[in-house]
Order: sequence, then C-alpha cells, then structure tokens
Amino acid sequence: HLGIIMDGNRRWAKSKGLESIKGHKQGIETAKLIIKAAIEENISYLTLYAFSSENWKRDPAEIKDLMNLLRFFLNNEINSLSNSGVKLSILGDLSQFDNDIKKNILKASTLNQKNFKINLIMAINYGARQEITRAAKEICKKVLKNEIHIDQIDENEIKNNLYTKDLPDPDLIIRTGGDSRLSNFLLWQGAYTELVFFKKTWPDFTKEDFLKAISEFKSRERRFGGY
Repeated sequence: HLGIIMDGNRRWAKSKGLESIKGHKQGIETAKLIIKAAIEENISYLTLYAFSSENWKRDPAEIKDLMNLLRFFLNNEINSLSNSGVKLSILGDLSQFDNDIKKNILKASTLNQKNFKINLIMAINYGARQEITRAAKEICKKVLKNEIHIDQIDENEIKNNLYTKDLPDPDLIIRTGGDSRLSNFLLWQGAYTELVFFKKTWPDFTKEDFLKAISEFKSRERRFGGY
C-alpha cells in the first residue's frame, strides 16, 4: 500500500506565470502517469491525497475551479482508468459536495469490481483528525447502545471505525513539493509507515522519481518498534 501527498500544483503554476488551475490540471496528468507506473510495479493499493478537509479554506474561486476539475475527472477519466485495470474507492466525507459530484463518485466506485489490477483510493475532503474524531463518535454510540463495553475498545475497534477499515496500513508515503510533514494524512494508519520526501512539485514528478522512492523503501529495514 503506497500513499502519495501530491503537493506543489499551485507553486508549479505560479513559477510559470499560470493560473492555479493549470497546475491542478497538470497534476492530474502526473497522477495518470504514476497510476500506470504503480500498476507496472504491481502495487496493490495506491492512495492519492487529492483534496483535504482544510482545502475548503482556499479562495472561493479556486474551490469552484477544483470542483469543476473534479467533475471533469469523474466524467472524462474514470472510464479510461477503469479500462486500464483501476478499481476506485473514496476516503473522506462526501456530504459537502454537490449532488452531481456525489452521484458521479458513487457511480465511479461501482466500476471494475472484479477484473482490476490496482485499488486506487482517492482521499477527497479527507482529514485524519476528522476521521479519528468520527471514529470516536461511532464507538461512543455503540457504548451508549450497549452494543460494546468500554473495556472492549481497543486498537482493532478503532481501526474498524475508520474510513480505511478494509485497507492495509500504508507501507510507504511519498510527498512532493518540498515539505517534510504528513499534513493530516493517514495519521493513525501511518504509525509505522516509511516516508520519502521530494523537493519537486507534483506536476514535475516523474516515473523515475516514483521508482527511486520504491527503491529507497526496499532498502530500509522495517522493525515496527522492535529491535
């Protein structure tokens, strides 16, 4: 399971004197390239951090452009990805999106349920703290309904109430754009995840960079807190 924080789209656009949306559009082209590379490398799960719950704080005009870009992606790219062996699922709270976007997300999630080569997970309106808070509320409801006893709350119970309950924890998280932090991405799941950071912005990220990160991961010894 490989996760990617696709950072730097706006900086890439600014460096070229372009509008922010141009950077996001180029970011989609990079994502398509990396999805293909992940299939070639037999990656089972690929989680892309596409839109965080904090991104709503951005300029309304940029938010509108991002929503239209999401619409374009769902209408024009999903079938092509599905035909290439991609099964799509979503992490995050979809309640804030317009109905047409929610409808298309649900439709896209029903494609390619059997004959797929990779599980592509898009983190959209996702934030790890919000995810953990939501899980805590769900567990509290179970306790209040006497469905479970408080002493039964353990790591496994928390895991089973996260968005990622059916997914393995990420083995590797890659972040582009020069920052060395997780930025509210898979905080619970990433407890023992290996991290690789690139100064390159996401639109400049290449297949060679991707393979370099995988090679770096393979060279590391994972002890999961042991000796």
